[in-house]
Amino acid sequence: MRWSGQSIDAQTGGLPIAGLSRTVRTPEFAGMTFHEVLAKSALNRVPEASSMPFSWTVNPYRGCSHACVYCFARSTHRYLELDAGDDFDRQIIVKTNVAEVLRAEVRRRSWRRELVALGSNTDPYQRAEGRYRLMPGIVRSLAESGTPMSILTKGTLLRRDLPLIAEAAQHVHVDLAMSIAVFDDALQQRVEPGTPTTAARLATVRAAADAGLDVTVFLMPILPWLSDSADDLERAVSEIAAAGARRVVFGALHLRPGAKEWFLDWVAREHPELEAGYRRFYGQAHYAPAPYRRQLARRMRPILARHGLASIEDEDQPEARRAARTAAAAPALNVGSGPTLF
Repeated sequence: MRWSGQSIDAQTGGLPIAGLSRTVRTPEFAGMTFHEVLAKSALNRVPEASSMPFSWTVNPYRGCSHACVYCFARSTHRYLELDAGDDFDRQIIVKTNVAEVLRAEVRRRSWRRELVALGSNTDPYQRAEGRYRLMPGIVRSLAESGTPMSILTKGTLLRRDLPLIAEAAQHVHVDLAMSIAVFDDALQQRVEPGTPTTAARLATVRAAADAGLDVTVFLMPILPWLSDSADDLERAVSEIAAAGARRVVFGALHLRPGAKEWFLDWVAREHPELEAGYRRFYGQAHYAPAPYRRQLARRMRPILARHGLASIEDEDQPEARRAARTAAAAPALNVGSGPTLF
């Protein structure tokens, strides 16, 4: 990780970042700061009340250079005494030893090889991954231990690791998903200014499908009045199908604290004609109104069926959360030692 022109700060500004080893700035990432930390653990347990279909996550980064104005993870930066706006986009925590720590954790006799999700919080294939190269070690550690994994990203850096992921998928279950929310190029660059283009992400879906991997596309968040017209939805699903995806997860925008303030400020600045509508939808709520979500589902299902795509509605919704709180957790199975790979 020898970056040309890098500067290293001995002073960290007193940020409460556990395990901080150094802070790096480099002209290659103008305006961004990387705080390199030595993590004590890699696996994060998902709360039982969550509606998420997995119990464990690994997040090699905190903060994200994709700078999506709606990102639900923004509030996590507040725990570090950083703000949920510009700091989330520009102050990136990098767990430089995450692969080594994970390898030790999944080799423990107590590890039950439950599904581990990558990309559930911030993107594991954001731009910094091109330098730090943390994901190959993570994928190898999980695959060699016999641990199934899911990967969700907006990053076209995924293409670098497709051979590795395809090999892992020969031995463990791998769910691979690309997030593509906006198919209008001008809107996409305003709402997700640090992400690869929609065309580049669709090309990555095609590359993954050609590598023999089943790919899901997360068509979410669908933005009321901005990306939810009949033409918007038809174009999106048509292009997703043409890229070789097998299924689509869709859902309307929801705005958690941190993201809500940042997004509503963006709407007021970029689309003042929509501000009243967005504040009516989200001013006192995190989720779009239930009638809107039901109508969106009724519109989406026939489009997906027409294009031969399996349909999955976003599970992170109030109804799913209520169901998760009352559902009995099924006991996990210990499937024994995993294969030796690579």
